[in-house]
Amino acid sequence: MAKQVFYEDIEVGSEVPTLVKHPTTRQLVKWAGASGDYYEVHYDKDVALANNLPGVIVHGWLTCSFLGQLVTDWIGERGMLVKLGCNYRGMLFPCENITCKGKVTKKYIEDGKCYVEVDIWAENPKAERSVPGSAKVILPSRS
Repeated sequence: MAKQVFYEDIEVGSEVPTLVKHPTTRQLVKWAGASGDYYEVHYDKDVALANNLPGVIVHGWLTCSFLGQLVTDWIGERGMLVKLGCNYRGMLFPCENITCKGKVTKKYIEDGKCYVEVDIWAENPKAERSVPGSAKVILPSRS
């Protein structure tokens, strides 16, 4: 279990511990079934190639869920994810590492709650940011 992070433990510029995912084509098929996104470019190589893609591509929402895991793993059991958003700027492929990262951009207290805003992103193996996003969380306070 991850160590609980507290509001006082982080500063603007603090990095979220990196999460590396390695999706497989089997995971893409499972995601298609769970999400209802059956667009064939996510699991059928021939359809992907016919659509001028280099091969099967990872679902954008699956990558966003990896970024959600990055954040929820970091904030611990006592933290709360308030908002999560992602943009899809590049393709990611199964059987390659997707590296999820984040950096704290803002922290503030409002109505007695300790908010932290984070820029998050998923990188392809070339360290290109394919899926940028943001998250807002509430962290517990030590006081």
